Amino acid sequence: MSTRITAAVLNTAPGLLEIEELVIDDPGPDEVLVKVAYAGLCHSDLHEIDGTFESQPPIILGHEAVGRVVAVGPGVREFAAGDTVVTCLSVHCGTCAYCVTGRQTLCVNRARLQQERHRPRLTKPGGRPVRPTAGIGAFAEMALVHKNALVAVPDDIRPETASVLGCAVTTGMGAVLHSASVHTGQTVAVIGLGGIGFAAVQAARLAGAAQIIGIDVVPGKLDRAVRFGATHVVDAKEGDPVAAVRELTGIGVHHAFEAVGSGATAGQAFAMLRPGGTATVMGMIPDSQPVQIRGAELFLEEKRIQGSFMGSNHFKVDIPLYAHFNRVGLLQLDDLVTARCDLATINDGFKALASGQEIRVVARVGEM
Repeated sequence: MSTRITAAVLNTAPGLLEIEELVIDDPGPDEVLVKVAYAGLCHSDLHEIDGTFESQPPIILGHEAVGRVVAVGPGVREFAAGDTVVTCLSVHCGTCAYCVTGRQTLCVNRARLQQERHRPRLTKPGGRPVRPTAGIGAFAEMALVHKNALVAVPDDIRPETASVLGCAVTTGMGAVLHSASVHTGQTVAVIGLGGIGFAAVQAARLAGAAQIIGIDVVPGKLDRAVRFGATHVVDAKEGDPVAAVRELTGIGVHHAFEAVGSGATAGQAFAMLRPGGTATVMGMIPDSQPVQIRGAELFLEEKRIQGSFMGSNHFKVDIPLYAHFNRVGLLQLDDLVTARCDLATINDGFKALASGQEIRVVARVGEM
């Protein structure tokens, strides 16, 4: 059995998304068919569209979404038709060495679980396979997703808000709370105030950081930063942000978080550390951009630089917790969504994202 759906397809890269009719299979073993309601637009999607990162068209982009379960395949017991679910690209097998030791984001079987299983599950009417990004492909009326790339969330959360939980919030919150383990009283700098950066700012506030310095080049984002929990802001267009952070702290920060995805800003994150500090890179840095650091600072001052993929998350636990924090007023998730579109206008949504003025753009794909 199969179902015809409408989707936004990237057929060439660089290029634009094209609205097409596709055919999606019914769920097989360990698969869940989800009716997508809202999907967040991520910079990783944008970088496939503009050719910054290599892509494999035809492809359906989109990996952070919320929707309702339509049907489940054999072996799926934790979901049932009607459940509200959020997608996350940190799909995991649950049995490899990384999974059983609590590091699911490093699952060695993730790529296999994200790929087509048994036969193409999503095709054009003529039979040509279309690849869903990260095994999700959220820019479509329905998505066929492995059960370990989904988590159920309460029905009372606003769907638009829930759509950003699966990537932006999970990445930013997790980098602070899991990857870096920020402690009460420490100092934090966040470079790049988008959805991920503002999630990191809020996580630092929840962790009890004494100083939280938001850094960006967009005045509107700096204005918002204090509302999200920043104690200070630095306009990176006005002088050296490293010097500004050192002036604010007297010595540098315990933790610097890079959310731009640039070799230059990753180097700045390392440079603004105090001795013993840690720079955590959350952004996707192109291979063509080297990260320059002073080697002597690694051993003389015991500074560290590390990556954080998807916030080192445990998303099946983390996402419901973040939804609860939002419900009781500890997290401002609704304010992360600053622009909206639908499938028909999704290319305009990506233009808004590329402008740098918005925090997160969300596409309305269908009804809940």
